[in-house]
Amino acid sequence: MRVAIAQLNQVVGDLSGNAARILEAAAEARRGGAQLLITAELSLCGYPPEDLLLRPAFLSSCADELSRLAALVKGVTVLVGFPELAPDGRYNAVAVLRDGNVTARYRKRCLPNYTVFDEQRYFNPGGEPCIVDIDGVRVGIIICEDVWCAGPATAARDAGAQLIVVPNGSPFHTRQHMLRREVVAARARETGLAIIYVNRTGGQDELVFDGASFIVDGRGAVAQQLPAWHDTLAFAEFDGATPKHVRGALDERLEPNVYAALTMGVRDYVEKNGFPGVLLGLSGGIDSALTLAVAVDALGRDRVRAVMLPSVYNAAISLEDARTMTGILGVRYDEMPIDAAVQAFRTTLAEEFKGLPEDATEENIQARIRGTLLMALSNKYRSIVLTTGNKSEMAVGYATLYGDMAGGFAVLKDIDKTLVYRLAHYRNTLGRVIPERIITRPPSAELRADQTDQDSLPPYDALDAILEAYVEQHLSPAEIVARGYAAADVAQVVRLIKINEYKRRQAAVGIRITPRGFGKDWRYPITSAWSEWKHIEPGASGQALTGPGERPVV
Repeated sequence: MRVAIAQLNQVVGDLSGNAARILEAAAEARRGGAQLLITAELSLCGYPPEDLLLRPAFLSSCADELSRLAALVKGVTVLVGFPELAPDGRYNAVAVLRDGNVTARYRKRCLPNYTVFDEQRYFNPGGEPCIVDIDGVRVGIIICEDVWCAGPATAARDAGAQLIVVPNGSPFHTRQHMLRREVVAARARETGLAIIYVNRTGGQDELVFDGASFIVDGRGAVAQQLPAWHDTLAFAEFDGATPKHVRGALDERLEPNVYAALTMGVRDYVEKNGFPGVLLGLSGGIDSALTLAVAVDALGRDRVRAVMLPSVYNAAISLEDARTMTGILGVRYDEMPIDAAVQAFRTTLAEEFKGLPEDATEENIQARIRGTLLMALSNKYRSIVLTTGNKSEMAVGYATLYGDMAGGFAVLKDIDKTLVYRLAHYRNTLGRVIPERIITRPPSAELRADQTDQDSLPPYDALDAILEAYVEQHLSPAEIVARGYAAADVAQVVRLIKINEYKRRQAAVGIRITPRGFGKDWRYPITSAWSEWKHIEPGASGQALTGPGERPVV
């Protein structure tokens, strides 16, 4: 038996376009001698369609498109994921297309309802196994989350399956490659059956799908590995239900995979939404430098514009480094000083602020002027503004609403500061584009004289470790302190995470690469009296390390 695996990048809602790509894959599979073609979960409508699934017209259109596609499939059996509307509810289903007809359907049994998944909002669980004969081999079908539960694979085997296929919509995060292999191998060992795991590629809003489809044999050993981050149609050979082992391995290093996720996320968000290009504010700092590198690698230099918006507080080396980097990359670069605009605001507010000391208000005016200018360019030229803030800053509110947060897509939204530096070093190993001084100089918002980030925040290595422990591992402040971090730093960080929830809600959508990004899988209330940081023990001075309960500066 020969099986074709379609690892494709589909567009949510583009039913005819997705169907056409499936039909092309079917023709290629047939020419390659395959008896079976497997596509990803909900491959007909794209994934995840979210509340489109609540619209009857969408489900009706999916049914019509599936019928048209089925009528055109000849000479190969094709598995197509689609949302099924039945008299008793909606189902996440796979249709078996053969000889011009839908000959069988499987309905997903396990519906994930955690992190970015919300399938219990949309679907009813299925119940019955689905077994299809392919060239004398009885193939059982399960869908994505079904493989993470023991029941569906065992039920397929008990119904007579000799081989299991799993269409998936599995988004990337930094631990996912390992987790997938472990889970699929466990199901293979439990059932004694080989499993074909088929995943999609592409970016969809905050999610990125890496592909990395694979096959394990009945002992759980990887028999074939497809590449990550590439659309491909691959063929797999079987002796009956036993896969032949072929060479293939993933590069599982952190930096290459995260960088690929960022470039794919930017490329697909821009292209699928029809933007002609992107622009960003370049500061001479590490975050905007990495964002610029990602944008050029994703879209090409002709679709990227960088704008420097200096004030009196910007160091000369910031402008020099910005000019150097844009010269290396060959992008359009402009400088628009904001001093006159800053002075106009100061003059307007002079009487109102008379006798009051300068504080973050004056700093934020500069950031908001920059945001206004970038959005003006965006409106005029239709290019989307890429924001450049990182996860560390967004976690603790070290950003200005309607200022540096202004924009349409946040490239580094789930990248903490320490990873920003690692990615910058990695990008330079592919060809040096980020000047070394940008990487080595202390980070600064440059909104006042001699400012550095560490004037307001703990060192980034400590900050990022505290964030990971609190945000991703759900550790309490006391548990984090027990790991050796300063109680004052933990109290400050946890408090800032809490009081800046309202600010994160207004941030641009951005690429998720960790198991807990500040997007769909982070749903804390803005208004909340729960303050876990109050439970940290007093410091050496005997004073409680809680701090006042004031709101943050916006």
